[in-house]
Amino acid sequence: MNDKTALLNQLRIERDSAPPPSGKGRLLAIAAALLAMAAAAAWIWLRPAAIPVHVVAAQATSQGAAAGAASILDASGYVVARREAAVASKITGKMVELGIEEGDRVKAGQVIARLDDTNIRASLNAARAQVEFAKAGLSETQVNLANAQRDYERQKSLIKDHFVSQSALDNSRTAMDALTAQLATQRRNVEVAQRNVEVAERNLDDTIVRVPFDGVVIAKSAQVGEIVSPLSAGGGFTRTGIGTIVDMNSLEVEVDVNEAYINRVQPNQPVDSVLNAYPDWTIPSHVIAIIPTADRAKATVKVRIGLDVKDNRIVPDMGVRVSFLEDRNLGPGNQSPRRGVLVPAKAVRNEGGSNVVFVLTEQRARRRPVTLGGTIGDSRQVLTGVSAGEAVIIDAPAALKDDAAVTVAPP
Repeated sequence: MNDKTALLNQLRIERDSAPPPSGKGRLLAIAAALLAMAAAAAWIWLRPAAIPVHVVAAQATSQGAAAGAASILDASGYVVARREAAVASKITGKMVELGIEEGDRVKAGQVIARLDDTNIRASLNAARAQVEFAKAGLSETQVNLANAQRDYERQKSLIKDHFVSQSALDNSRTAMDALTAQLATQRRNVEVAQRNVEVAERNLDDTIVRVPFDGVVIAKSAQVGEIVSPLSAGGGFTRTGIGTIVDMNSLEVEVDVNEAYINRVQPNQPVDSVLNAYPDWTIPSHVIAIIPTADRAKATVKVRIGLDVKDNRIVPDMGVRVSFLEDRNLGPGNQSPRRGVLVPAKAVRNEGGSNVVFVLTEQRARRRPVTLGGTIGDSRQVLTGVSAGEAVIIDAPAALKDDAAVTVAPP
């Protein structure tokens, strides 16, 4: 035991007896420390700066939203009116009264203009006088015929006793027949005169211009004192219309859909319409019909879309963007819609034909390939690649790369 203790004592190093470091070693140690500090400072100075980004949380998509509001096709078109009329007079004449202005609401049958009817009233009075003249001639013929009938009856009774000749009887009968024919002619003359009165009354009524249906005046084409006509005449000095009226209840949307995607459109399909003038207002709509013809030059098919909401803000020829939605009513046996998550549309970037999203993880931007669904308002449905609650980067800088250091910028 003592031998072992002695052996261990021989191997022990005495701290106090260690030789002090030389001046050269001390300088090496100091130099090494300075080099380490310089390397650390260079790393801190030269490392990439964190890129400030804005982030939002991916939202879970409810089943109803995925089934009922996901856009499968977007298109643009214009608001049009199915009932629009350029109202004109049926006859040519000088307008003496006009009762409309742009923006006026009018009712069917309402009088909006009158033409000068002086000549037509004179014609009507002449036609009425002709009727009275024809009736007077008819009355005279009736009197003469009654007298001829009495004369014939006398001649007929006298010939039995041979007081008159057969020739006198024949002459009496001939006079009666002639007056009978003349009476028929007079009756026809009265009818003709009455028809002339009706024509004159119709012409007089045509000097009054009425509204054909309820609507709104969108244009006034003539003024009091101008000559208006249903036909173009007078070298451009004759107006062919008085005003244009639109039935606002007949407004709908017409869009041109690329024929390569027309198979995504079905009658009665739900549609979201957004007017260019009111980008924050979504109008529920539906497909009325697909016009069964294609435009060869543009390779498009026209689709009519009905607006489910009537509003004074909707006017003809407004630009509109429409989103054709998935069918809200999934029938039995159909596959359930994929739910996914919703992210802002500006969080999705297209790189080389692939859709990607940058997700914030541990102060790093992680690039995620994603599979997109439909469009819901300003958001995109992401079916795969992002989970609900993850922070996605929006408006990412073009220079942002995968695994780049980022910092969350204030909103």
